[in-house]
Amino acid sequence: MSKSSARLALVFANAGHVTTHLLMLLYPTVVLALEKRWSLGYGELMLLSLPGTVLYGVGALPAGILGDRWSAEAMMVLFYVGSGLAAIATGLAGGPLGVGIGLALVGLFGSIYHPVGIAWLVRNAENRGRILGWNGIFGSIGVGIAPATAGALTEWIDWRAAFIVPGAIALALGGVLAVLVRRGAVVAAKTDIRPQPEPERGEAMRAFFALSITMLAAGIVYQSLTVALPKLFELRLTGLTQGGTLGAGGFASLVFAEGMVVPLIGGWLADRFSMKWVYLGSWLLAIPALLASLHLAELPLFAATTVVFSLMSLATPAENALLVRYTPGRWRATAFGAKFVLSLGVSALGLPLVAFVFDRTGDFAWLFLVLAAFAAAIVAAGLFLPRESEPRAAAAVPAE
Repeated sequence: MSKSSARLALVFANAGHVTTHLLMLLYPTVVLALEKRWSLGYGELMLLSLPGTVLYGVGALPAGILGDRWSAEAMMVLFYVGSGLAAIATGLAGGPLGVGIGLALVGLFGSIYHPVGIAWLVRNAENRGRILGWNGIFGSIGVGIAPATAGALTEWIDWRAAFIVPGAIALALGGVLAVLVRRGAVVAAKTDIRPQPEPERGEAMRAFFALSITMLAAGIVYQSLTVALPKLFELRLTGLTQGGTLGAGGFASLVFAEGMVVPLIGGWLADRFSMKWVYLGSWLLAIPALLASLHLAELPLFAATTVVFSLMSLATPAENALLVRYTPGRWRATAFGAKFVLSLGVSALGLPLVAFVFDRTGDFAWLFLVLAAFAAAIVAAGLFLPRESEPRAAAAVPAE
């Protein structure tokens, strides 16, 4: 495999991370406009996205198996094309049912990215921590621009444009990748560019059980906060947002903007220090930040939520690197598929949690309390992760 093919794989893997998070997070901002248009409650409208959120995670395991057994490149083409067409269909929907079906398809095709795209990325990477850090930045760009993109297109054009325009871009990227694969410019990597020793069975099993708990809890925290943030800012940042969709989406994007830098720091730390302690330390520090957000408003709330998202971004490269470390190479996409069944599928429980808390209390204070408890569970379960057997600093030396 040529270096140019590996570079193109990294480009499309990172662009896919932007695309999947952008498309999945358009709706939590668009819903603010649909409340007025369709005269339905926030909780009721948010539940329209539940099937798509579940499929986004549940579909990851079969997608990972296909990525390992069939073709990662072909699966990535399917991801781009299917996600783009599904987003366009959502924008053309005639009512709530159509929107729900469109969002379900966005989730189904989006489920391909994380197991297949990240395994594809790792196979073509030399410095895994650094590359995973950069990949986290691109994912955070997608998360960060989604609320502002949805808010701007909704206010300047229409809520339909918030889905159709990004969907058309995803479709175009899929077409370009399909042409490159067909012409042989992007070819499958048979082995890792930088192989690592296979994990021992006992270590792998111990890591599997510990990470199963931590990844599920981390997914619930992430899903809940990401979905709730535009509405939270509409309620508690009234002095800054003026109660508008664009203002709430814009400030949510500013919070997510931390992810354009912090994952790279997390990847650097994961390459040089204990991945386990980088991971646990990040979540330990998130607990007081979550508790502080219970009753804060305006700039203090903005600062506290930014700290929480920064710490989650810091932990993510270490989490992915731990999964790579304790998974045999031939099962990597399948392992990432299992991870995202938990962190995106089962953790979709975060969405009805947000709707339930808001509909019962009219606020999100109890939500922050529950999420702080999940962060504490991550720290407790993570203590059972195996002790890394080789110095990370040595492992971080680039290949010649």
